[in-house]
Amino acid sequence: MVRTSLVRQASAVHSTLHNNQATQQQNYATVPVTNSSHSSFVTGIQKSPTTETAQKKTLVLLGTGWGTTTILKNLDTRKYNVVVVSPRNYFLFTPLLPSCTVGTTEGRSIMDPIRHIVQRQGKAMQFYEAQCSDIDLATKELVLKQVPDTSAASSTTVTSNVPVRIRYDHLVVGVGGTYNTFGTPGVEQYACFLKEMGDASKIRRRLKDAIEKASFSNISEEERDRLLHVVVVGGGPTGVEFAGEVHDLVTEDLVKWVPGLSHRIKITVIEALPNLLPSFDKRLVAYTQRTFTKNGIEMRTGTRVKEVRDKTILVSSDSGESEIPYGTIVWAAGIRAREFAHTLRGKVPDVQTSGRGLIIDDYLRVKGVEDIWALGDCTVSKYAPLAQVASQQGKWLAKALNKMAADNAQADTFSRIANSVEPFNYMSNGSLAYIGGERAIAEIPLFRKNIAVGGPFASVFWKAYCLWELSSLRSSLSVATDWTKRSLFGRTMSVD
Repeated sequence: MVRTSLVRQASAVHSTLHNNQATQQQNYATVPVTNSSHSSFVTGIQKSPTTETAQKKTLVLLGTGWGTTTILKNLDTRKYNVVVVSPRNYFLFTPLLPSCTVGTTEGRSIMDPIRHIVQRQGKAMQFYEAQCSDIDLATKELVLKQVPDTSAASSTTVTSNVPVRIRYDHLVVGVGGTYNTFGTPGVEQYACFLKEMGDASKIRRRLKDAIEKASFSNISEEERDRLLHVVVVGGGPTGVEFAGEVHDLVTEDLVKWVPGLSHRIKITVIEALPNLLPSFDKRLVAYTQRTFTKNGIEMRTGTRVKEVRDKTILVSSDSGESEIPYGTIVWAAGIRAREFAHTLRGKVPDVQTSGRGLIIDDYLRVKGVEDIWALGDCTVSKYAPLAQVASQQGKWLAKALNKMAADNAQADTFSRIANSVEPFNYMSNGSLAYIGGERAIAEIPLFRKNIAVGGPFASVFWKAYCLWELSSLRSSLSVATDWTKRSLFGRTMSVD
């Protein structure tokens, strides 16, 4: 429905632009941004801007991640014409994404439609399910490309051939990050990633297929061991949590489903640094490594992946090079800014000199451009790329934008924000990670000290945190129900 609406809007508006010669030459459709309701957007009807709407500034938010979703929750949408552009029309609660790979949590439980989030608070916005592919800084226009329809019901990819242009007065870039292969050959071809819900489904399918193939009697024992070997590249929180979830799947469910194979399943975590979880307290790192050793999870620290091949990976360490056979490989070794951030960087290369993402200042302003802010994983700042950083940035920026709308004394929007709020300052709420076996680690700031806790109590705290931080009561109840069903009936590895 969203894609149909976008095509209708693009076609309808494109036919009325015969007086705009430049636009005709480039075959672009310019969509007028209004403060239309959800129903008018879905039916493809563009209302004429009212006087009140025309007087408002158009604020475009790119992305539906932690930062931009927090902005929507805290922004006074009566002061702006709010437009959200994202290739996904939902917010994804990423801390529980590793649990979706093994059926501990169902994917739909941690996906909250962005329209539901806005409507629950009685706010207004206009949403486009599209990819922002380019930006014109001079005319303040964004070029959108419709997300291809690759549903199972269609044998071909359907998309609009007409790029859509929308204007903005203020722009917030929160497109997030994607996986970083560091130029390692074969990674994109053979490895699974863990950034989106589609990645979790792919891993789930890969694990299921490997187990089913290993059940056949007409394969060699060497091939069986290869199929049952799960390799995780990256010893950060995502990699550690995924390894812990796979361990739980094996010890709680596969031991019942495939008792003849479960004891042969092997999990290996590869990390280039000397230790896992380098950002955590050393006591928690040691506890995690002891727990992994007890659970039979092999850790190969100080080891770099040089190449990923069809059935093996080539690694190097101080002891030399070696090949490791695998059945499933998950790449969780780092992130980089998404493509649009680099497109924007290319517009002002003399100022945006970092290849990691957009350089921002203490007011989240993108250096070298006007009226553009950025937050989250697509930026380069003094803070780590964490969900709670992006969330706090979103809350701060929403407050700043609310104050800016009320202050018309200065024409320069950047100056208006700088004069109305203090610079952004991140306050850590602690760090949490699940490590398997109903155990977790927690680093909690308390009374100006960091309290390090590991074990079953930390696991309870981790679960409570997830239920509290989920974006809606519906999501919290869904996740709690998933955990209850898993405890009573076990997991399910069913996947299309």
